[in-house]
This record gives sequence, structure tokens and C-alpha cells, in this order.
Amino acid sequence: MVATLLPVDHVIAELLAKVSPTRETITCLLDDALGRYLAADITSVVDVPPEANSAMDGYAVNSSEIVEDGVYEVSARIPAGSVGAPLVAGTVARIFTGAPIPPGADAVVIQEDTESAGDRGNCVAIKVASVPGENVRPRGQDISQGTTILKRGRRLSPQDLGLVASVGIAQVEVFKPLTISIMSTGDELIEPPNSLQPGQIYNSNRFALAGLLKNMGMNVVDLGVIEDTPEATEKALRRGAQESDCILSTGGVSVGEEDHVRAVVENLGQLDIWRIAIKPGKPLAFGDVLGIPFFGLPGNPVSTFVTFIIIARPYLVAYQGGNQVENEFYVGEAEFDYKGGGRREYLRVQAVASRDAVVLRKFSKQGSGVMSSVSWANALVEVEIGQHVKPGDKLKYYLL
Repeated sequence: MVATLLPVDHVIAELLAKVSPTRETITCLLDDALGRYLAADITSVVDVPPEANSAMDGYAVNSSEIVEDGVYEVSARIPAGSVGAPLVAGTVARIFTGAPIPPGADAVVIQEDTESAGDRGNCVAIKVASVPGENVRPRGQDISQGTTILKRGRRLSPQDLGLVASVGIAQVEVFKPLTISIMSTGDELIEPPNSLQPGQIYNSNRFALAGLLKNMGMNVVDLGVIEDTPEATEKALRRGAQESDCILSTGGVSVGEEDHVRAVVENLGQLDIWRIAIKPGKPLAFGDVLGIPFFGLPGNPVSTFVTFIIIARPYLVAYQGGNQVENEFYVGEAEFDYKGGGRREYLRVQAVASRDAVVLRKFSKQGSGVMSSVSWANALVEVEIGQHVKPGDKLKYYLL
């Protein structure tokens, strides 16, 4: 009897239902907060800007006193960083971008709408009439005091750090970065740059997974290439459970005589083996080792990469305390013909912007061992079971 393949979305939902987000937090300076996940909402205690200020270089005026082509005395000069005295009635104040609007003024006439008053002394001719609020940034235009500017679980981007700094906050509470152990199984694996012997291949999965995890702001423990014995496997798994928050293994969870990971994991904890309707990467294992979450990813390089992106990453983001766990997708236009099979497929493509749409160009070789396809691609395209893709069809894609 052939086992039923589980839908990808079903497996992701089941994993997310199992996750217990970390509660460990640390406080760090903004300089060290990039890529970290907020552990508490951030609420502004100030207005931004804190007071009305000029949006342009020009002249602060009382708009009710300004007439077209009128000539006015310049009674003050207000550079950014200075606070001007109240505007003298019937006069204007020279003002620069960012400088506070002085009491008595309600608008700014831009420099381009003025001209020298000639021999009239310290005066300026204003060529246009003005209206209240013109070229003025009101107090709190960007952020009002008491506004929540960032939510708990957000991963901090460079622009987020600038936003936080704009309300006067120098340090934030974030979730402590997870530490993830990586173990590679298989006597055939060898680390570069050692010379390959017959039957050996280079261990590429470790470098790809470590890079993916570091890009997520997580720490990595490399457990190395594990000898195909129960003793070596158990030693590595115990170390991973002791030193990290989650263990990722590549290969070694099938029923082969030399695949010991499954038996050892079940002895130290529990394990579910799922046959998923996904290509590449049908078999995937999830469980725990001594209470620590464990993922057994497929061994083929592209299968490892795809199953991590599509299935393991949402779990890890939720585990880290993130509030944006779903993989973000876009819609592009296929530039290829392709017939889907009995599993949902994730094709390696280049998403290229054209005048009218984002065009999706497929890599010619889509095998699970063709790592060059992943390096060439900048996106994964989703092809549903049995779907016949034709040029011009709209498809979901996930940027890499």
C-alpha cells in the first residue's frame, strides 16, 4: 500500500501548531539590533516632529498679512537647530529647512517665490500670496505621542532602526537569537578543500544551511560530518541538544542499514516522518531530541534548500518569536511551458522585471542535485499538482 503524500500547507500548519516561541529576551543597543526580533511593542513618548517646522528654505510669514508682490522687512533669521523669537507683526523671518516655525507665523513662502527688494534695506519682495500651513510640517505629522510604531515579533530592518531612533530610543528589548545545530550525515561526505576519493562528494549543505540561518539572525553550531554509526550519531545529537535550541540534520532518516539518525532520535525523543507532496524534497522528519526540536531534512542539496525555505523556515521564525512567519510571495508571468506532476513543485527561476510584468525564467535543469540552479535563481516558482503552465500564465513566486 502506497503511503498518502501530505499537502505542503498541511505540514506547515501542523509544524506551526507545535511551535513554542522562545521567551528569552535581551536588551541591546540599536547599533546591535539589526536583524533581531522585537520582544515588546515600541511606543513613542514624543511627537515627531516635536514642533511645527519649515519644510523648505524661505520666509516664515503670517499668511493673513501677505499680499502678492508685497515688500516686507526681514526681522529675524532662523537656521535649523535654533528657535526664533515671536514674529514681529508685519514682518517676515528668514527660515531654513527643519527650523521651528516661530510664534505668530503660520506658513512659509519658499525662496523661489521671493526676490531681492533692491535698495529697500533688509527687506524682501514676496511674489505670491500665502495660505495657512503652506510648506509647514505640523507637530506630530510623522508620529504622535502614544503611537505604537513597531509591534512585538517584528524583525528589525535598517529603516526600523532609524524609526526607533527618531523617537529618542537608544536600546530595545529583543528575543535572544536562537542557536541552531547543523549535522551532516553520510560517510560519503567530505569537507572542501580535501581531495575526493572514489564514492565521496563535498559537503555543500552545511554551508548553504549555515548561511540561511545566519541571514535569519540566528547562531549556528556545526556538529560536523557524522560517521554512519549509532554511537557517533547519538554523541552528535546529545551535543546538539545540549548546545542549541534546535537541530537540523541532512540525510540519514530513511530506512537504509547505514541510516542511524531515525533510530537514535526515536531512542532519545520522538520522531515523525512525513512524506510530503513537494518536489524536490518528499521525505522530511520532525521531532525532538531530549526535548529539543529536530528537523531531518533530505540529503540532496536542492531538496535540502527548498524544504528549509518552504517548510523549516516558517517554523524557525515562529520559534524565534517573529510575527511574520508566512513566506512572502509575489505574482509573476511565466516565460516557459511546464507540466506539473503528482507533487507541488518549486522550480528555480529568475524573476526579471519587464515593462508590463515580472517575467519568470526557468533554469533548464531542475534535478534535486543541481545546486547550480539555486545559485543561478533568485526565486522559487510554485507549480501546483497537475498544473500545466504555459507562457503568460500567472504564478506565485518566492524571492530568494
